[in-house]
Amino acid sequence: MQDEKQQFAQRLRDAMVTAGYEPRASVLEREFNTRHWGKPMTLHGVRRWLVGETIPDHKKLATLAEWLQVPVQELGWGGDTTSAVLQARERQAPWHVTLGYQDRELFDLYLRLPVPKRRLAREVILALAKAHAAEEAEHAAAEQQR
Repeated sequence: MQDEKQQFAQRLRDAMVTAGYEPRASVLEREFNTRHWGKPMTLHGVRRWLVGETIPDHKKLATLAEWLQVPVQELGWGGDTTSAVLQARERQAPWHVTLGYQDRELFDLYLRLPVPKRRLAREVILALAKAHAAEEAEHAAAEQQR
């Protein structure tokens, strides 16, 4: 079992490096807690992942895999992490390239917020998007009646 934990830790460190992050507990804690909607992890808890003392549960593993753009199976149980990350990046559209400076500034400000305030901001944006979709549907229905 210890060997399995050590192998996971190595795959996690490799995936972080491949994704452009330093394999340090402080980086892992910040990035993980930014993305995970469950109970936040402590610095000590994520350090235990990096040194091979523990393996995260399936929900946390899924969050890690999504963040690092690695298939869950490969991160959790092995495989070619480097090629998987590169393939995932090739499939994704470079949405950030088309953003203007104002949108980039907004995302930077969002990323500086603490996690609870990010969640609040996300809920507000989702509510606005839902209201906008309803307005568009109403407008489209009115156009069809004409």
